[in-house]
Amino acid sequence: MKEADLALAAFVFAVLLLLLTPGPTNTLLAVSGASSGFRRSLSLIGAELAGYLTTIIPLSTFAGPWLSGRPQAALAVKLAAAIWVLMLAARLWRHPPRLDGESPVTFAGVYATTVLNPKGLIIGLALIPPAVTSVLEPMPYLAVFAALTVAIAVIWVAFGATVLRRAAGTRPIVFGRVAASFLLVFAASLAGRAIGLI
Repeated sequence: MKEADLALAAFVFAVLLLLLTPGPTNTLLAVSGASSGFRRSLSLIGAELAGYLTTIIPLSTFAGPWLSGRPQAALAVKLAAAIWVLMLAARLWRHPPRLDGESPVTFAGVYATTVLNPKGLIIGLALIPPAVTSVLEPMPYLAVFAALTVAIAVIWVAFGATVLRRAAGTRPIVFGRVAASFLLVFAASLAGRAIGLI
């Protein structure tokens, strides 16, 4: 096996671990699957992919070196992410999902959450090889990342549409508050890491 093949295999493994890990975007996809159903939630996958690529492409092409020399900018991004996730948690707490097809999860909400998701920073700064001689260098990795993102997002939506839908149907307020609590934990974790408490 060539070194490039090993590097790609390690990349796939790392991305799978990150994308399968529960986080704010995955929570929103699952909540939408539970409240709106599988088919109606599929459009949110495009929002997730667009959000990740909005973050990852600039990082892997030019912003990585700029951010590494400006820790205040990285701190500001992390705190903005924590505030955004906290706002999502508050909205979900006040307006739990219903099974009538109306979901508190929107395309714009998933996009913004994903742009601010620290997973994008990790992927863009640490996993995708930077563009050193050409902006096309990261493209094979970006293509693999896009395919993995879509596949894992389908799993999260399906999980919400099957497993979580039952919980949302029997106790919608409890379901909404549990989902909001997960988002609150993510927000606290983001803020704690940003200011060095975690």
